[in-house]
Amino acid sequence: MAALEPSKRIQYLFKVNPTAILQLGFWVLLSIVTMTVDHRYRYLSGVRDVLATAIYPLHYLVRLPAETKSWMNENLAGRGALLEENARLREKQLFFDVQLQKLTALEAENRRLRSLLESTVNMAERVLVAEMLAVDFDLYRHHILINRGRQHGVYVGQPVLDQQGVVGQIIQADPFTSTVILITDLSHALPIQINRTGVRTLALGTGNFQELKLPHIPNNEDVKIGDLLVTSGLGGRFPPGYPVGTVAKVAFDPGSPFASIVAKPVARLDRIREVMLLEGGADVRQPAPTVKEPEPIAKGLAPTVKRPGTARPP
Repeated sequence: MAALEPSKRIQYLFKVNPTAILQLGFWVLLSIVTMTVDHRYRYLSGVRDVLATAIYPLHYLVRLPAETKSWMNENLAGRGALLEENARLREKQLFFDVQLQKLTALEAENRRLRSLLESTVNMAERVLVAEMLAVDFDLYRHHILINRGRQHGVYVGQPVLDQQGVVGQIIQADPFTSTVILITDLSHALPIQINRTGVRTLALGTGNFQELKLPHIPNNEDVKIGDLLVTSGLGGRFPPGYPVGTVAKVAFDPGSPFASIVAKPVARLDRIREVMLLEGGADVRQPAPTVKEPEPIAKGLAPTVKRPGTARPP
């Protein structure tokens, strides 16, 4: 064939070979019969299993590069991404935990403010809400600092309450802050009366947030545990009728003219966060009015004095 000319070589390639055509037809027919028998009668399932097992290593070798790349991505690059995502999720969790704490504090503050607002419904006096800034850590000085001062209308002697009852009064008013003395301070005394019987006395501080002392109540007075103590209005500082405490202990000593009575404040003095300042009490900021004598209008006439509520005589 190598010695043939190019034209004859082409003719040889395209020369019809009957034997090849018969062989092609045989193999095509055999393939059709084999597929039909396998499809209908499943005779070649065992042969298929053998062939599949034989070529499985070839399939594995073909997939090996892709499987290796995928494994490297998942175990090397994927691990770094997971670590980064884990750190990011930890930061988010920490942020959400902080936000949850703030929401819990805001919820508690909201409840306290609602209690304050509800407690002012029946008050005739105007009130000013203040927030506590600091606490005196002296064991026997019960003072707190609030964020309201003279610029907000606060004055010395102004009554201070919370949503439960009387807290104390202002003893020092600065421009923007004020100091409150609590009713349990050793140097504080509050005029009160027993709401059930009307007996009046003083509620003295003991240095204990949970105790008030009621002196000068005779042994024969009707005092019971649980009696409500309210402000009497005497002294001009606290308006009458505000809750102060409840009687907790009553002891009658035959050898003493007075009973030993201990009361518990209704205000939560060791847990307060916001307080109310009454604006309807005696305001010591206003000086007492003075009477001025006018000059005589004519020589020889006695000067006349214009007094409040009176008119000048004709």
